[in-house]
Amino acid sequence: MVIGDDPDPDLCVLVDPLDTTELAVRALHGYTHVLVYSRSLRRPVVAVVGDIYHHIQFYLAAHHDDGRDRASLVTRNGDAYPMHCGTSVAELNQALVTNYLMRPAERFEPLAAQRDFLRVLGAPSSNGTRRGRIGVDFGSVSLCHIAAGFTDATLEFAKGFAIWDLAPGHYILHAAGGTILSLNGQPLPLDHGLTTLADIADAMASRQKFIAAANSRLARQILNTIRPR
Repeated sequence: MVIGDDPDPDLCVLVDPLDTTELAVRALHGYTHVLVYSRSLRRPVVAVVGDIYHHIQFYLAAHHDDGRDRASLVTRNGDAYPMHCGTSVAELNQALVTNYLMRPAERFEPLAAQRDFLRVLGAPSSNGTRRGRIGVDFGSVSLCHIAAGFTDATLEFAKGFAIWDLAPGHYILHAAGGTILSLNGQPLPLDHGLTTLADIADAMASRQKFIAAANSRLARQILNTIRPR
């Protein structure tokens, strides 16, 4: 839908006003995703993910006048902190890796079948302790949790995320220095190809499988253990 008098506006806005709706009505989780994409720059320029039930309420990224992307988080009382996850040295057998595994047949069973991934994640570290963990997370906020350093990685190989669930968190993680790969090992581009209304409609109908991590080494360690469906 085109809003305003300009028949060919530069900015494309993606909004998911209440993600994980079923959980939100139970007051468990609820996220708001907003992404502003410049068609002329062929990339996002602003993204905000609102985490409405927690102390950290906003994760955001913006493209600044100096050409750099910067990410930050904002707490309930208004304090803001920059996010830099690119210095992470997490290894897979020491990592907290999340997945949207709530649907038994569509998500949980495929994850449980990834025996190589689970074996490496559960392997002992150099001092003999088993520190690898698997957890559940949701949509764009899962990538924001990596950017903030709360988790180390997230993966989606079973069904794929829609663009409105992936793109805001993707941009925020990118701005924080993280890594996001397709399952063929290529970095996912910020250019979503939203050139025409037809391109935008095609993007809305597609899904993307990916691995996101705080550092590229961890992303590739996960990739090397995953057998795509």
